[in-house]
Amino acid sequence: MFITFEGGDGAGKSTQIRRLAELLREGGHDVRVTFEPGEGDLGAELRRLMQHSGHIHARTEALLFAADRAEHVARIVRPALERGAIVLSDRYLDSSVAYQGAARELGTQEIRDLSLWATDGLLPDLTILFDLDPRIGAARRTGEPDRLEREPLAFHTRVRDNFLAAAAAEPERFVVIDAAREPETIAANVAAVVTARLKAGRP
Repeated sequence: MFITFEGGDGAGKSTQIRRLAELLREGGHDVRVTFEPGEGDLGAELRRLMQHSGHIHARTEALLFAADRAEHVARIVRPALERGAIVLSDRYLDSSVAYQGAARELGTQEIRDLSLWATDGLLPDLTILFDLDPRIGAARRTGEPDRLEREPLAFHTRVRDNFLAAAAAEPERFVVIDAAREPETIAANVAAVVTARLKAGRP
């Protein structure tokens, strides 16, 4: 099963992925935790360029994310799925659709098509969207913000709106979780959703 975690900055995705991975491993599952952008040697260099360099043209940014995703799927995600693992990814193509397609106004369908081409059509079995007001997310931030985090509130509002629109358009794939709640409550919600999907997928 391929499960992706999406949401704006500060929504707590990384914490919840770690908790879920521990729970699944305790249950005897083979789990591969990964992330975008930046997994692997090439990914790490692309992440540095995208997050900490100066101005990057919007189309260049979209292509860099697509290149990272192509490598990520070919080298990490597909091999793990083929051996029967549960793959948990912190971000995937829905992030590109929201950030570059909607917030950068490059076209959501164009960016989705680009990512599907880069990954040979791989879509997640389940996408958990951590929904959070971007003002709350900004207040949670620690450390120096990266290039995308420094974008204005209007940018991050467009990101959130697109995530919610995507969830409404694909209710069979998305589950929306209120990320403003306590982490323990969110973890229990995530565990219940994933456990139910795993049981439903068994013969």
